[in-house]
Amino acid sequence: MLSLALLTFWLERAVREEQPRVTIRRHDPDYVVDKFVITSFDAKGATNSTLSAAKMLHYPDDDSTDLVAPRIVQTKPGEPRMTLAADRGTLAQSGDEVFLFGNVTLVRDADAGRPAMHLRTSFLHVVTASSLALTDREVTIEEDHRTLSGRGMEYNNEVGLLRLLHDVRGRFESGKIGQ
Repeated sequence: MLSLALLTFWLERAVREEQPRVTIRRHDPDYVVDKFVITSFDAKGATNSTLSAAKMLHYPDDDSTDLVAPRIVQTKPGEPRMTLAADRGTLAQSGDEVFLFGNVTLVRDADAGRPAMHLRTSFLHVVTASSLALTDREVTIEEDHRTLSGRGMEYNNEVGLLRLLHDVRGRFESGKIGQ
């Protein structure tokens, strides 16, 4: 009986594969949502921001979320409306950061004392909770009859502060300002 048990144990060990298998990690979406929309509200029920995309793809292997043709509209009380659009984007796991890629545009509506602003770049990191927009790429900003361009930017919509970081160039057309 003992020898039969030992023989069975030896056969089981000889047949079992001892080397670990190399698994190929696939990056396939586990779900896809067409016409994706997320709306966030403040404590009083007013809309703070809306994130929409033509398509949203979630990948379980790294818990990433990709967006096709994303669009963000931020309508916080006391701030001018800010609209962002891009060819594609990635949503952070927490959901409060969006990374936009390809033909990124940001439009800040006019408000009392400030004209509308149009911004163009190839990449933008947006932190929706604090109304921040950041990039390390080339950026062009047009406001009224003024144009600014540079590399690297920090924009805080809450306080209306725009900071260009490097290679700043500007064009201001006199005589047309305020007309």
